[in-house]
Amino acid sequence: MKKILIILLLLPTVGHAQNKPFDYMDVFELEWASDPQMDGDRVIYVRNFMDIMSDRRKSNIWMVGADGSDHRPITTGLNNNRSPRLSPDGSKLAFLSNESGSTQIMIRYMDTGQTFAVAQLLNGASGINWSPDGSQIAFSAFVPKTPPTYAALPGAPKGSKWADKPTVYDKTLFTQNGAGYGSLGNNHIFVVPSTGGSPRQVTSGEFNHGGDMSWAKDNGAIYFSANRNEDHVDEPQNSEIYVIDLDTGEVSALTDRFGRDSSPRVSPNGEWIAYLGYDDVRSEYHNTHLYMMRTDGSDKRMVTQGMDINIEEIQWSNSNEELYIAYSKNADGIVARLSLDGELTDMTDQRGGTSVGRPYGGGDFTVDDDGNIAFTIGSTQDQANVAIADIGQITDLNADLLDHRDLASVEEVNYRSSHDDIPIQGWLMKPAGFDENEKYPLILEIHGGPISHYGPYFAAEMQLMASAGYMVLYVNQRGSTSYGEDFANLLHHNYPNHDYDDVMSGVDHVIGMGNVDEERLYIAGGSNGGILSSWAIGKTDRFAAAAVIKPLTNWVTGVLNSALARFSLRYEFAETLWDNPEEYWKRSPLSLVGNVTTPTMLMTGEEDVTTPIAESEQYYQALKLRGIDTILVRIPGAGHGIANRPSQLITKTQHTIKWFDDHGGKLAEE
Repeated sequence: MKKILIILLLLPTVGHAQNKPFDYMDVFELEWASDPQMDGDRVIYVRNFMDIMSDRRKSNIWMVGADGSDHRPITTGLNNNRSPRLSPDGSKLAFLSNESGSTQIMIRYMDTGQTFAVAQLLNGASGINWSPDGSQIAFSAFVPKTPPTYAALPGAPKGSKWADKPTVYDKTLFTQNGAGYGSLGNNHIFVVPSTGGSPRQVTSGEFNHGGDMSWAKDNGAIYFSANRNEDHVDEPQNSEIYVIDLDTGEVSALTDRFGRDSSPRVSPNGEWIAYLGYDDVRSEYHNTHLYMMRTDGSDKRMVTQGMDINIEEIQWSNSNEELYIAYSKNADGIVARLSLDGELTDMTDQRGGTSVGRPYGGGDFTVDDDGNIAFTIGSTQDQANVAIADIGQITDLNADLLDHRDLASVEEVNYRSSHDDIPIQGWLMKPAGFDENEKYPLILEIHGGPISHYGPYFAAEMQLMASAGYMVLYVNQRGSTSYGEDFANLLHHNYPNHDYDDVMSGVDHVIGMGNVDEERLYIAGGSNGGILSSWAIGKTDRFAAAAVIKPLTNWVTGVLNSALARFSLRYEFAETLWDNPEEYWKRSPLSLVGNVTTPTMLMTGEEDVTTPIAESEQYYQALKLRGIDTILVRIPGAGHGIANRPSQLITKTQHTIKWFDDHGGKLAEE
């Protein structure tokens, strides 16, 4: 009897110790940190999660001690509570919440927990920013505009049901990613008393204001970035730094060059403004540099002169003598200290992890008055957690899930392009339980952009591919960021082209490592990855199947049907479509569709205005007419962010794996 009891007690322990593969439903269990706010011996941050019932990403605000202790929520519930910002004296916390339906500014007293909404905001809010004395909060909000009437229309009889009236547009750019044709109107800056009251709109006109703002030290003015130029519709990349006097409403421009000027930050002593920008020379890509000027706009100078880096975020130190910056180098997310004479000191290279589906770079950081740095730390085996420089990671949000899952291993690979021998960095994922004596199918997964980059970070979509038995290769081909301005501009007026050679050289390199089944090669990618994957299958028949996600397949039709029309016409091509249509067709994957023999699945959101679904439909129709094995997957309710909702991420990945499985990826004996 004793032996039987011992065996019964041991059985649950043995079963519990066995990890499971990472599965589709695990996507709903993932959590990640973002927007950490360092405040002495504590960090306040946003804890993001998935709500399975509403199929939405949600977030709450949490607090954790700098040593990892006293980890507890500040807000709770199935809402989106975000953007925590402490008052200058640390006694109050402002944050955004959609608990009431529209996004409101909430104030919480840190000693008592009492919380209230500062106003009833009909059109929501973003970009909250405390005044130096803590008496006011600046924010931006959308102000709708009544649609213009072109032709006089008779009034409908009372009780009748006439068709909706037309909407008349008189601007060339009238689509917006994520909002389709959207609402007519503009974003404007408001101020509201931090003790509650009526918000006051301080900017006006048919310009968009908002984003990063910074108060003057005397509380009497706000510095902001906007494009208030006469040609702001035709030149949306051109912005300036402005100051608005809150008493008179007078707006003055402090910069005037052609290019982007953004993210103004007033120094603690109120004498200087640090800001980001570049001179626009119509390149595909420009490094964003750090500049300084006095608060009246004089004495402008570049601080990062001669540095081949792209500055993503800036924050003054309390000493007025240096700034902290975020940038990426060779796919690593770096936080560095930068002196005013240009001396750069890296503080950490582990910032990242805030992308969920695929391993994009990025991440957040903040610095307190004592120079303590809190940041989001990422890895290939976990989503973002909170870390402090010189201390390390202080949260472990997915320990209850990922510690009990068999995840794919990820190793860095480096090789040279067959086109011109330039070095290319990538990563290879191997399924859990990888056997060096076996051959595996390989998926080449191509990032979007092309001005973006992948890195050594957790990727739910690719982990699911690896769980299905695939090796996954992802690389930063030419055009990717974090390798300098010249590397990013290798595609200027020339893509898709030799980026194809870069990714194919990666496939050859991994095959040479010895564990890839050359009969089971697959290719996938979204946005720019969709362009390059559809281009690739017109150049080679090596792939057993392709998943072409939200592509632009025909530049002739797509360039004027996309929300990015202005950028494409001015930056991605040397001439306009009507002056050189041959160049647009030559760079279109559809021009190569007559060569395609690869079974191809196309997938696009029905509300995508960046790479409209008509681009997928053209390619699908052409393949069907040629008798090529193909399917078209339409994602209802989805824009360009085709996997923003958890179930959409699952749908995208599940259909991709199913398509590859059905075309030899999953062998019968498996």
